[in-house]
Amino acid sequence: MNIIKLEEMLKQFFNEDIGDGDLSSEFIFSAEQQGSFSFYAKEDGIFCGALIIEHGFHLLDRTMNITMHKKDGEPVIAGDVLAVIEGPLQKLLMGERVILNLVQRMSAIATAANLAVSKTKGTGAKICDTRKTIPGLRMLDKYAVRTGGAYNHRSGLYDAIMLKDNHIAFVGSITKAVQAARAKIGHTVKIEVEIETKAQLDEAIEAGADIIMFDNRTPEEIRAWLPTVPAHIATEASGGITLENLREYAASGIQWISLGAITHSVKAFDISALVQTKGAHFLVNY
Repeated sequence: MNIIKLEEMLKQFFNEDIGDGDLSSEFIFSAEQQGSFSFYAKEDGIFCGALIIEHGFHLLDRTMNITMHKKDGEPVIAGDVLAVIEGPLQKLLMGERVILNLVQRMSAIATAANLAVSKTKGTGAKICDTRKTIPGLRMLDKYAVRTGGAYNHRSGLYDAIMLKDNHIAFVGSITKAVQAARAKIGHTVKIEVEIETKAQLDEAIEAGADIIMFDNRTPEEIRAWLPTVPAHIATEASGGITLENLREYAASGIQWISLGAITHSVKAFDISALVQTKGAHFLVNY
């Protein structure tokens, strides 16, 4: 992960939340008062977000003492302590909401990705994400996908060419679209073509696509059409794929399965913070 970019993101997020100051914490606690947070899981899953905790709290105060009890990618069960953070109570309270929001989302994505990967065990299929991420959080979302054991699709519009139905409709044909793109790209850029019919598949092969996406096709259609695809062309399935039918798609012979749901439909991973200060403690639920 790009740490420079991460810290710039965190600064932006903190500025949005803190504004000119945290009135609640600054009016109640002194700058000298010390305390600690213990973050712990309230459900089973995969932890992701150690860098958020470490860099986030240290941006607010470099004297923070942070002890991570879990590493990114490690499984957790309800009740496991994830991290303990000690330092100025004002800064602890100032940073906890932003940091927990991010850690909860990233852990949810890592957990969803890990579950999807488990459904493909014993097949040759690999799970990857899509561009269906929260704007501004793509680097974190895709990091969480990798943490869960899945793979990243293209990072954005800039690092690979994907010719979808609208591109093809505007230019006139798959062949024309591939030829136009191929004439202008360098040798390191891949061209992926989305197809929905057997005729489109044949045209994409003939046009020289590097990757062919079977869009909203059934496992039976994919299994029947795959033998016509040369070995040098990568194959991907997307659209209409759920955890319930994922195994059928993985067993079809497809190489890649892209799932938007592992980033766009996750529910925040349940994490709580146990706050301690000078002999007292209280529980904050999130």
